[in-house]
Amino acid sequence: MDPELEAFIPFLPQLDMNDPVATRKDFAERAAAAPAPDTSAMEVEDRTVSADPDVAVRVYRPHQAQGAVVWLHGGGGVFGDLDTEHPWAARIADLSGAVVISVGYRLAPEHPFPAALDDGYAVLAWTAGHAAELGVDPARIAVGGHSAGANIAAAVALRARDERGPAIRFQLLNQPGLDDRQETWSARNFTDTPWFDRDKLAAAWRHYLGGRPATPYAAPARAADLSGLPPAYIATAEFCPNRDEGIAYALRLMQAGVSVELHQWPGTFHGSQAILSAAVSQRQNLELGAALRRALAA
Repeated sequence: MDPELEAFIPFLPQLDMNDPVATRKDFAERAAAAPAPDTSAMEVEDRTVSADPDVAVRVYRPHQAQGAVVWLHGGGGVFGDLDTEHPWAARIADLSGAVVISVGYRLAPEHPFPAALDDGYAVLAWTAGHAAELGVDPARIAVGGHSAGANIAAAVALRARDERGPAIRFQLLNQPGLDDRQETWSARNFTDTPWFDRDKLAAAWRHYLGGRPATPYAAPARAADLSGLPPAYIATAEFCPNRDEGIAYALRLMQAGVSVELHQWPGTFHGSQAILSAAVSQRQNLELGAALRRALAA
């Protein structure tokens, strides 16, 4: 493991995925204690997207923004919100130069699949319909996210393809959790990895699916046909149970004729890019922003 990251392992919070309410509270308190991001180079505005039910979003509009990304936060589909994602969304906007529409999607287990997907898809449609108001080209809209958010982003891309919905220019999938079956080597063997391991992953899927069988929109790795999807940047972490399913999805996209950039980060673990002082985290975060900037360029 990267030595700069390893030094932080004793101080990582122990989140209990079997107690979503307590986990949300603990995560929110930790996020609130973090330094506020510098948003002086952008406009930040809370909006409400009309849907059934309505969806809260936070829009980050850098000066001279080029395109937009519908951004889905991580948290296993169980925790996280617009406030806890605020530093990340601001960072993505700053590094990419894109308008970031951060989505306050509904959380499991109270709102299992397809609630989060429906919310994400509604925000995609809203973004495309309000492109002029947002100051972006409707042909330059991406979807993206971390972890469970990357799962939802990939599912939104599948649904937009299947329903002939809004055009998606690009999908940015960081450490995506795409497969509920947990049959890959990394899902089976990473039982005590930092921050996120097999048991936490199983609990997250249990909450997200709500006891129902997974469909390809719930677990995109189950999709039989990946052709016609947007180009993708997929990043995986070496010591992450999601690692192998992210790599497998990237390979399947390539085999289906989709352009993919795949980056496997050695020495890292799930979510370790939050340790901003580590050099590898700085490289990871810069790459996410740069990949999005390239994809949305004219």
